[in-house]
Amino acid sequence: MNKKDKKYLENYSIHDFDIPLTSVDMVIFAMINAKLNVLLVERVEAPQQGMLALPGGFIDLQKDEDITATAYRKLYEKTAIKSPYLEQVETIGNKSRDIRGWSVTVLYYALINVDKIKQQKSQNSVWMPVEQALKIPLAFDHIELIEKAQNRLREKTLYTALPVELMPELFTLTELQTVFETILAKKLPIKSFRRRILNANILHATDKSKLSGKRHAQLFKSTGIDREYYFPRTLVL
Repeated sequence: MNKKDKKYLENYSIHDFDIPLTSVDMVIFAMINAKLNVLLVERVEAPQQGMLALPGGFIDLQKDEDITATAYRKLYEKTAIKSPYLEQVETIGNKSRDIRGWSVTVLYYALINVDKIKQQKSQNSVWMPVEQALKIPLAFDHIELIEKAQNRLREKTLYTALPVELMPELFTLTELQTVFETILAKKLPIKSFRRRILNANILHATDKSKLSGKRHAQLFKSTGIDREYYFPRTLVL
């Protein structure tokens, strides 16, 4: 730091300027009973006390190195999971989204296997099917935020194997295809889907199977998402 900057900072205060409320909001997705669910929490304080909202909160200037660190911290506070798939969606800011005044939020979405957090659910949180959550009053502009995150997830599902992040430890190819179809709200050709998934080299075929209908289906496990891999063509034309 040069002398001029040091002298400038001696008399500088960020509070001399109007600054917006700045927070992170999390759309946490999981598959429950063959439906895409989102985690909601009941607000225990004003404003909009008692309403359901997305988990999130303000940046901790002492704890958080950057905005993504805030997102991971808030996610861990609600799910006790440290390293799921996490992606920034959009930054939204205006003077109408929060009754307290000008507000900015950085929106993230996360994909998790709900089996890992069943014991971590807090008393004021609830999993709800996305289609149901979008039909009830939510705090602030959180319906819009869920829609933005859902649209991003659908877009990524068209050309990546991202939904594998929602799967349990072991699953069949049929179960995986069902998750893709649930997200896209479309049926997919079985042969084409399986070819693309297996060519992506993200699944490990185990020596285990489970009864599916009248026959046993082989169980697979994820070897981890290659985030640089994209399908040659989108799943739905």
